[in-house]
Amino acid sequence: MLVPIIMGSKSDLEQGGAVANTLQKLGIPSELRVGSAHKTPNHVLEMIAAYEADPRPKVYVTIAGRSNALSAFVDAQVQSPVIACPPTSSAFGGGDIFSSLRMPSGVAPAVVLDPSGAALLVAKILSVAYPELRERIAAFQQANMDTILQDDAELRRKQETREK
Repeated sequence: MLVPIIMGSKSDLEQGGAVANTLQKLGIPSELRVGSAHKTPNHVLEMIAAYEADPRPKVYVTIAGRSNALSAFVDAQVQSPVIACPPTSSAFGGGDIFSSLRMPSGVAPAVVLDPSGAALLVAKILSVAYPELRERIAAFQQANMDTILQDDAELRRKQETREK
């Protein structure tokens, strides 16, 4: 299995790194790459061709802001799932997210805004072919639940201390 994480530019590295870190915690190999559907389409096509020649099951994660042509461009070229995980931007008041949500017909990348959530969706998709991932997913979800329960217990202790 392999997860190519294709970013539109180096400025997307924080978002891509967050996806890669969560994938690493789940034991899923990934590769970070940079290629722009607008500026370097041939480079992206060559990159995709190399990945598609690799027989390992793949889920692609694309990260591009502003005008997210990258996700549609990749999705139109591959038969594997594509997850768009665009970075948040205050420059457009969040309006640029629509370029990730509204895709042409016949192009269907999923959209997950949170990098950790995108990695979790990758794991769930790959768990269809790799059942051993299910235990890692369960442990990941349990850790998230434990954090919430610990936060709640801590908050309750502080409130009880104030009330005394």
